[in-house]
Amino acid sequence: MILKERVAIVTGAGSGIGRAGAEIMAREGARLVVADRNAAAGEETARRIAEQGGEALAIATDVGDPAALENLVDRTIEAFGRIDILHSHAGIQVEGSLEGVIPAGMDASWGINVRAHFTLARLVMPHMRARRAGSIIVTSSNSGVLYDAEMIAYATSKHAAIAMVKQIAVDYGKHNVRVNALCPGWVDTPFNDPFTKQMGGRDKLLAYVAEKIPLQRFATVDEIAEAILFLASDRSAFMTGHALVIDGGECIA
Repeated sequence: MILKERVAIVTGAGSGIGRAGAEIMAREGARLVVADRNAAAGEETARRIAEQGGEALAIATDVGDPAALENLVDRTIEAFGRIDILHSHAGIQVEGSLEGVIPAGMDASWGINVRAHFTLARLVMPHMRARRAGSIIVTSSNSGVLYDAEMIAYATSKHAAIAMVKQIAVDYGKHNVRVNALCPGWVDTPFNDPFTKQMGGRDKLLAYVAEKIPLQRFATVDEIAEAILFLASDRSAFMTGHALVIDGGECIA
């Protein structure tokens, strides 16, 4: 087990990529703190982990609330005494062009897709720095390295998240804390609903995926989870400040 006895916090762990990442880390021995705004979904992830022989604590958390993030970190330390891994995953997708997105939509994108990652990384860093060890994974998107039509709020926030990751990596490498960005492309989850709506329905989205992605399909959450495990573990011990793109070749097509 490559994560035996390590403690990992995962936000947005109640479904999709967040759940898959939490489960694979638990299978590799990590003790999980499952954070999700939806308390029932978080509890379900924790239950699934326990059924597989793992250990998990579910904490209902709205990542847009700084007090909730403080509570998340404090309760993790209280329960486990350490934090080795942070996967700051929770995000939102706001569709629209410059004239189509109201300022509140841009603010919401920034608040969840950038500021929440900043706040949570800032809260866990003293614990990692004190132990001279830690891996922080921030979920960006391949939209952080390319541009989607009429997705200004989303693309802007995802580019900013990568810039933030790189800056933290430069500043904290001397403390042996690694910080990397996870950049998935199209993964078949409900997170795509805003873009599906913008495209005019699922059939049109499927046609878009087949045309634009060299591998001609969505990724599965389990495929993304393998990358999460890599970034969380010592298998990526000499990797920091990197944006790991997993998109079936879309960004080079």
